[in-house]
Amino acid sequence: MSRRHRAEKRQVQPDLRYQSPLVAHLVNVIMKGGKKNLAQRIVYGAFEKASEKLQKGDPVDLLLGALENARPRLEVKSRRVGGATYQVPVEISFERQESLALRWIVAAAGARKGIPMRDALAAEIVDAYNNTGSVVKKKEDTHKMAQANRAFAHLRW
Repeated sequence: MSRRHRAEKRQVQPDLRYQSPLVAHLVNVIMKGGKKNLAQRIVYGAFEKASEKLQKGDPVDLLLGALENARPRLEVKSRRVGGATYQVPVEISFERQESLALRWIVAAAGARKGIPMRDALAAEIVDAYNNTGSVVKKKEDTHKMAQANRAFAHLRW
């Protein structure tokens, strides 16, 4: 891994249906093996189901509300100091918060066995929007870990 240059951020092209870079990011997180068309069908189907469940007009607003409840503000990173490894709490950039929340939502949907991915994704988005479910619990656990290790915050770099 080269330390010479920082990787430059690429702009994600907005998706075709909702003209939203956030939805395009979600499609890219779900996509496996380059099958973007399949990932788009899953996401758009999940949006329709989630909109029906909550009687909400715009699915992008629904996704934004779910992300707001699922985004972690802090995380812990391992830092080695004098032969001991400490879990140091650090604040996360907005881009990383969004990426983590999307990945957690997709992972939680994939963990729901026995139902199609579009139904599982819709259920996870609705749960996150209602501030319940495994994604919100994961965020709270991450914050608890950071809170428990705040004594090592002076080791931040």
